[in-house]
Amino acid sequence: MSVFVGIRHEDKYKMERRAPLTPRHVDYLVTHKNLDIVVQKSPKRIFTEEEYIRAGAVISESLAGCSVILGVKEIPIEAFERKKTYVFFSHVIKGQPYNMPMLRRMMELECNLIDYEKVVDEQNKRLIFFGKYAGLAGMINSLWALGQRLDYYGFKSKLLKIRQAHEYDSLSDAKDDISAVGQLIAEKGIPEDLIPFTIGFTGYGNVSQGAQEICGLLPVKEISPDKLLNLKHRKHLPNNIIYKVIFKEEHLFEPIEEGKEFDLRDYFERGSKGYRNAFEKYVPYLTMLINCIFWDKKYPKLLTRDYLKKLYSKGNPKLIVIGDISCDINGAIEATKIATEIGDPVFVYNPYTDGYTMGCEGEGILDMTVDILPAELPRDASDGFADVLVNFIKPIADADYEEEFEDLDLPRAIKKGLILHNGKLTPDFQYIQKFLEPLEVSN
Repeated sequence: MSVFVGIRHEDKYKMERRAPLTPRHVDYLVTHKNLDIVVQKSPKRIFTEEEYIRAGAVISESLAGCSVILGVKEIPIEAFERKKTYVFFSHVIKGQPYNMPMLRRMMELECNLIDYEKVVDEQNKRLIFFGKYAGLAGMINSLWALGQRLDYYGFKSKLLKIRQAHEYDSLSDAKDDISAVGQLIAEKGIPEDLIPFTIGFTGYGNVSQGAQEICGLLPVKEISPDKLLNLKHRKHLPNNIIYKVIFKEEHLFEPIEEGKEFDLRDYFERGSKGYRNAFEKYVPYLTMLINCIFWDKKYPKLLTRDYLKKLYSKGNPKLIVIGDISCDINGAIEATKIATEIGDPVFVYNPYTDGYTMGCEGEGILDMTVDILPAELPRDASDGFADVLVNFIKPIADADYEEEFEDLDLPRAIKKGLILHNGKLTPDFQYIQKFLEPLEVSN
């Protein structure tokens, strides 16, 4: 009996054009794994129906005949069907209240849920992710935003050549434009008022690596956080160099206990109970801040409202743009008041009023806080994502989900990402039950 694998239409965001599998990967699964792939019709997906048809897929309005359904973002409650296996970013592992009704519905229908975010190797490193593409798109957008903000200040900079990430046909086209800007900076320099031009990156994972890849197309020199503090005291700095600084946890936070050295494991365990902000001393020396760190409420914040107000009260701060790629609302960076949309990606945060205005004009710091950045590079992001996912589709499709969880024949990484098995929370995710209890009380 054939198991039909469905690729659903993405409907959470208007500009979500990604797909979990591309036509190239569908062709491989049809030709070499003998799978039947059904692609739900979509007017906006970056890959056309004709591309999928040529790859051997069937195009359909409905995925009713599919036992396994693949998506990217959350699925509407009314779309779930009984006893089916769903694979997507569910955003339930932190007990997110807005997705608890969705999880409850999947439990009622005895569904299986595999979450990409929890598909990890033996070192608990994620295997299937879009993070690098968030970094790539986020840095492109941040450079675009910088050009717009400098234009508002009266600088007709070379950065005006750069467009938003979603306006390019491909990542390659965006890189060509940024490389051309980098060449102009190397040849003609930057305005005296902007020297030294510094970009700080918080974090060093996949998101940060993507952002740094784009930054590397400019004439960049990497310096340490300590050297950043002394940079402004140096005379005769070159006008055609951009200084890049990477901040790791030991630069961002310090032990509260005097004389104690920073310990990464201890920091992850204790968070704010044992550590405090150490980043603020670097901020006055940054032109741009690109935030790429994972943050949770147990950890200290990077930039508080109070700090930003004090910074601005001193007059004309150097910091022009924050590219908050991590985009935790009121989180590590309290200036991140909202998650912006691709079509309206930036706002100006006013530290004096703690308010914001959309667009590039006004008093304060320009913030780029798009929360679905990989969707701005839909073809490239989908291709990289599917390069890993494709290896797991056959075993996901072939698994007998009527087996007990302990006996379920799935790759270990996929089994780690199985949140629901026949509608029940699996052992590693039993803790989510406490977030579901308020729903039970209200009913």
